[in-house]
Amino acid sequence: MTTIEQLERDVWPAPGPDATSLVRRCTELRRKPLAEFTVEDLRIMLGQEIGVPALLPPAVQVLLRDPLAEGDYYPGDLLANVLRLPDSAWSSLRAERKRLRSVLAELIAGPPFSDPEPKPRGPDRRLRDAIVRFLGR
Repeated sequence: MTTIEQLERDVWPAPGPDATSLVRRCTELRRKPLAEFTVEDLRIMLGQEIGVPALLPPAVQVLLRDPLAEGDYYPGDLLANVLRLPDSAWSSLRAERKRLRSVLAELIAGPPFSDPEPKPRGPDRRLRDAIVRFLGR
């Protein structure tokens, strides 16, 4: 089973006793088989821009099926982190980016984004704005 550490040929040392929980979690995830990654695992690592070349393609596949796929925080939290990635992350994924743009264009044209009153657990204005920026790039 392939891991980010194996792909990058870079083994991180064990986090020290003063390491944050995020540093410990990212170190663990670098050693986790990619085939076992959850939406939350993808959200965490892409949010930290770790392993992007290996993790962006499976994250896009998740988002094409369910653009508001939810990790541990809110509907669309994976999408929010993917949309924050720099344009350079997409350099070898032009076709995937085009497909995601198509899905996101449909998403913001309909509910819940078109609802005049946002739902308490629905996507917020920041996510909609991030989608609009992504579509405009």
